[in-house]
Amino acid sequence: MSIQDKYRLWSENPYFEEEMRQELKQITDPQEIEDRFYTDLEFGTGGLRGIIAAGTNRMNKYVIRKVTQGLAECVCDQGPEGMKRGVVIAYDSRKYSPEFALEAALVLARNGVKVYLFDALRPTPELSFAIRQLHALAGIVVTASHNPKAYNGYKLYWDDGGQVPPEHADQILARIKARESWLGIEPMSIEAAKMSGLLEIIGEEIDRPYLARVLELALHPELDAKKGGELRIVYTPLHGAGNILVRRVLAELGFSSVTVVPEQELPDPEFTTVPYPNPEIPATFDLARKYGLEMKADLLLATDPDADRLGVVLRDPQGNYVSLTGNQIGVVLTYYILSQKKALGTLPENATIIKTVASTDLADEVARFFNVRVENVLTGFKFIAEKEKEMEEGGWGTFQFGFEESYGYLAGNFVRDKDAVIASVLLAEAALYYRQVEGHTLLDVLELIYKKFGYYLDEQESLALVGIQGKEEITRIMDSFRKEEILELGGIPVWKLDDYEHQIGKDISTGLTYPLTLPHSNVLRFSFHGGGFVMVRPSGTEPKIKFYFSVKADTLSEAEVALGKVKTDFMNRIDQIRSVR
Repeated sequence: MSIQDKYRLWSENPYFEEEMRQELKQITDPQEIEDRFYTDLEFGTGGLRGIIAAGTNRMNKYVIRKVTQGLAECVCDQGPEGMKRGVVIAYDSRKYSPEFALEAALVLARNGVKVYLFDALRPTPELSFAIRQLHALAGIVVTASHNPKAYNGYKLYWDDGGQVPPEHADQILARIKARESWLGIEPMSIEAAKMSGLLEIIGEEIDRPYLARVLELALHPELDAKKGGELRIVYTPLHGAGNILVRRVLAELGFSSVTVVPEQELPDPEFTTVPYPNPEIPATFDLARKYGLEMKADLLLATDPDADRLGVVLRDPQGNYVSLTGNQIGVVLTYYILSQKKALGTLPENATIIKTVASTDLADEVARFFNVRVENVLTGFKFIAEKEKEMEEGGWGTFQFGFEESYGYLAGNFVRDKDAVIASVLLAEAALYYRQVEGHTLLDVLELIYKKFGYYLDEQESLALVGIQGKEEITRIMDSFRKEEILELGGIPVWKLDDYEHQIGKDISTGLTYPLTLPHSNVLRFSFHGGGFVMVRPSGTEPKIKFYFSVKADTLSEAEVALGKVKTDFMNRIDQIRSVR
């Protein structure tokens, strides 16, 4: 079907609601029509994500229907037992999240699939837990995570609580593509779904056991209960799903001095108080800093709309607030967990941490110091969860902690995705422990880690390249870096180049190649000898190409200079590639 045929179908057929048809008829820009209909919204690293609007390349209830119908057919393939096990659905505070969640639930019900739908917004990691708790076959969470307010998304999970694995994702995609027509997918009425028992509303009965397991992760619960009230925390859920559970679990542990940013406490799909609801962006902490200064808070915490990412800001000795990067948070938590478990005698011999290839090499050094194994996986937290499952089933490692540089962290074995509720508990406890027991702030601890292992600094850049032309430009950038042999970046010799798309690595100094065992992925990683790297990859969820920079030096000033040179050199190369037509 051509772009114009799809446009006419969506703008004229009465199957599509009147409001959506009118929205499409008012479009006068041919390029806008092309962008909305030149393709169907595609699965990225965990599902769908796109701008909320009419069209096959947008997020709307008809896209939800078609994707959910594909899922329903795959569930039905599992027979009556799979249909009875059913699907759990959660959602965040974004525009149309409750409506999209209900739409998915009622499409599943129409297919005879049991559905457990949360009674209100919940964190994405609780959805992962609920799948395991209810022995469900699959799960859906309607969220666009930390994207701008114009976006929403749809993430799929499977029976282990992790994001849908490739074999099941392929089956679902095959079902979606096999259905050429957008028409004829009708959801069951909510009354009929409830009366038939196919739709069950859930809430506190999942909250209680989930929080109980989170509380078990505390390494010093007696200290938390006794001294937790002395740590002053400002917390913002950024209008999202973390508000109730983060506050509740901190209070139950003993962290009673928690101030919630009132302007950002309640759900708001417009996210009116922040430029983007992303804890990676310093501006999202502006209001938290204001309250922090008023109460001299030790710690500022922010969770994104679906509460799977955690941002952290610390108070320095001068009373200023300093933001931590995702890598710094990950390294501090790695050091805290491993050092405390070793001191407590609870660190197993086969202890293992898992991190992504985009995350700092400093964590590898910390783990080696404690004789702990490190597993590096592709970018995307689903790969961390898959590796954890592989270790668990194979019995060759005991998972201690996992993280990615994009502010995602996980401990424990009851959730299979990044979890800002868990991370909030561990970070607050680490701050309390180091202050009360060792007389250090977390900034002190980070400095001690740098002095012991070297100063690792990292930054990230990205280019938004939208539409057909954007996809072509991203392809040209990746092709150019594959063709050109790069011997140094910013004056630092490149040690090796790993091409995960072709699953081949190359030692630049010797010219020898070696196989890469991680799955195919359009990623290039230029590693520096002794630590640090530059990595480039297209985003799996946004029309962007991302660049990761990490360097190591003996001093902070040397690291800052080296990072600046590497970044400038690489981005100049990008400009040169883009200038050639």
